[in-house]
Amino acid sequence: MSDQQGGTITYQQVMAVFTEADHPLRVRQVCEAMDAAVAPNNIENVRLQFKRLADRAILAETEPGLFTRPRP
Repeated sequence: MSDQQGGTITYQQVMAVFTEADHPLRVRQVCEAMDAAVAPNNIENVRLQFKRLADRAILAETEPGLFTRPRP
């Protein structure tokens, strides 16, 4: 995953944000927490990555657009 400023959003950074969160998050909130560019194109790209992680049960989409770590 990458932001528009040329930086890279790593899987570890994403999981760290979700580990600290006590509630589901929107993609925009995760981008802001990681100081990534909050541009529509970037948000859409990260959202698609989160959808893939949800398909693999790494994240859970509790409601459309809200993601969290699955609870055991």
